[in-house]
Amino acid sequence: MTQFDTAMPGVRQVQNYIKDKQEVELKLVTDDLMVGKIIWQDTDSICIMDHYNQQTLVWRQALVYLKAKA
Repeated sequence: MTQFDTAMPGVRQVQNYIKDKQEVELKLVTDDLMVGKIIWQDTDSICIMDHYNQQTLVWRQALVYLKAKA
């Protein structure tokens, strides 16, 4: 089992996005682009809520990048 390491900079950055309710953009390996707010994360996945309050679970392995929406 992989430990969820909150000392890792990437984990801390995502936690900041959650805390600040920052809108983010997620690019997936399928070339899909998702926009919304991250509501939680764990070692394997990130849950994002879109503008329609639809929650989507994204596996970390499917991410190309994640960035704050300007």
